[in-house]
Parts: sequence; structure tokens; C-alpha cells
Amino acid sequence: MGAPRATAIVCISVCVATLSAAPVAAAADRAEAEAARIAAMAGPPAETEYHIGPLDKLDITVFEVSDLSLRKLQVDASGRIIFPLIGEVVAKGKTTTELANEIAARLVEKYLQSPQVSVTVEESLSRKVTVEGAVNEAGVFELKGRTSLLEAVARAKGASKGANLHRVSIVRIIDGGPHAATFDLAAIGAGKAPNPEVLGDDVVIVDSSKAKSFWNGLVQALPALYLLNFL
Repeated sequence: MGAPRATAIVCISVCVATLSAAPVAAAADRAEAEAARIAAMAGPPAETEYHIGPLDKLDITVFEVSDLSLRKLQVDASGRIIFPLIGEVVAKGKTTTELANEIAARLVEKYLQSPQVSVTVEESLSRKVTVEGAVNEAGVFELKGRTSLLEAVARAKGASKGANLHRVSIVRIIDGGPHAATFDLAAIGAGKAPNPEVLGDDVVIVDSSKAKSFWNGLVQALPALYLLNFL
């Protein structure tokens, strides 16, 4: 008579364990799927130095030659610019340093001796950042020049009423996978913490103040992000 009771107890224990594990497995699957979605949004691996893209606007300065110093010179759709004296120059895919060096080298060939050339990206229309979570207007936004974390959140009309400003994360693709770093936006806004730079294809996530935030769990599951610049 004792054997059936023991069998029933074992069955109940196994069934309870199975039912308890189901929500955990479902949550894990959801987090994995969301991580894959964010990785897809984040795009290709981020570069440590920005590469010029089509339609970017450049400030180019040739030291002590005002006629060759240009403001808001726009890269055309094919990735080229027209520069005085030297004509067409391919800008797409180059860093600002590489483009400055090429312009200087071509000026040296016929026109100037040891020109000092600097190039800065005044406005970038080829870079975008995704802002999600507890913001007033989540979406994908173009980056104009160097952009800080504070500025990226501002592009999304700021944090919403239920936001946790102490947990705002940047997700970036490094070596083919998403990595995350979390910042205290309240401290940054008060000048008590450095303001990190947001790069093209980053995903910014503003956490919720809820006790169990889905975004918080997702970000904590990602490897740490260390390759950051501060503005």
C-alpha cells in the first residue's frame, strides 16, 4: 500500500519542478531573443575612430590659407568631395586624419610647402543611434557630429516619468557580439560623472524604475563594454 503513495509524491514533486522551471525558461528565451534583436539593431562592429560617410558635412582647415579653409563641405552621395586646387577627393571610409593627410599630400605636389590640414566632422548624416526603453519618443536618430549620451537621450525627447536615470546603458557591437556599459545619467547631468560618447549604430537603453525591469535583466546578461570615449 505504501508504494503508490511514494510514487504519487515523486510525481507531484517532478510536476511542480517542471511548472516552476517553465517561466524561467520562457524569460530566458525572451531575453535571448531580445539580445539578438538589439545586436541586429546595433549593426556592424563599432570603430574606435569615426569613418566619414556619404552626406557628412566637414570642416576643413588649411592653416594660414583662408581661401582653402572650408566650412560644412558636404560629402556627396558617392562619398567624394571637391576641394580647391586638387579637385575630387574620395572621403568615404577615411578617418578625418587620413583625409587631412591625403589633402595635404596632394597640395604639396604642386601648390604648397608643408601645409597643415585638419578635418573635423561638423555633421554626420551617415550615422544613427537607436534609443529605447523609458523615453518619451523611442526611435532611430541621426547623429550630428560627436554626440554624448545626454544628447542621445535628449533626441528621444528625454527620459519618461517612469525612467530610472541611474541605469542608462549603451549597447555596442564588439567582435561580432553585443557588449553593454551602464551609466548614471542623473550624475552625468549634474556634472558628477563623465559623459560618454555615443557612436554610430549604438543602442541606448533607458531603464525603468520598476522593481523587475526587463531591460535591466537584459543588459546585465551582456558582456561589459570598455571601449568608450568621454566628451
